[in-house]
Amino acid sequence: MTDSEPGTTAGAAPSRRGGKRERLVEAAVQVFHQQGVEKTTLGDIARAADVPLGNVYYYFKTKDQLVEAAVQAHCDQLNALTARLEELPGPATRLKTLIAGWVDQRDTAARFGCPVGTLATELDKRDDGLDLAAAKVMRALLDWVEGQFTELGRPDAHALAIELVAAYQGMSVLTNTLRDPGLMAAQGERLQSWIEGLAHS
Repeated sequence: MTDSEPGTTAGAAPSRRGGKRERLVEAAVQVFHQQGVEKTTLGDIARAADVPLGNVYYYFKTKDQLVEAAVQAHCDQLNALTARLEELPGPATRLKTLIAGWVDQRDTAARFGCPVGTLATELDKRDDGLDLAAAKVMRALLDWVEGQFTELGRPDAHALAIELVAAYQGMSVLTNTLRDPGLMAAQGERLQSWIEGLAHS
């Protein structure tokens, strides 16, 4: 999820600004999304970041440390996104803008899926704590969405938050599986109409 979507930097080459550590983390987010954690080597990340492989070990002794840093980057991006959304007038507008951001990333989703969802699914196969680390990004998103539904005066805010985030994850999987960005666009419109209906019910 990019500026518009929680946790996404895939699809864009890492910026050459910032220090080597920041570039390595940005590259890790991108390459893990595109290739998956297991298929990615430290060399892949070093090349994407334009950093000599030997320098990687100065900042990250293992690939798992880079995974942890990538998960934290997703958290930071989500926090930045929700802070911007909070500046918008009213919870319905914020939720609809969130959905619009997801739809804006439909081409990336068609190629690679949701960056947070795919990472969480892959790490869920492990039992070394990284599975729980990835889950905290999804929980943070759920909590924020629930807060918006609560502000709308919905007593079923928790259930609605799960429904919205699950709908996004589902349409991301289908968009990726079918390689059909139009599917996400159509489902995004449906979700926006759903939010509008809830706001006026």
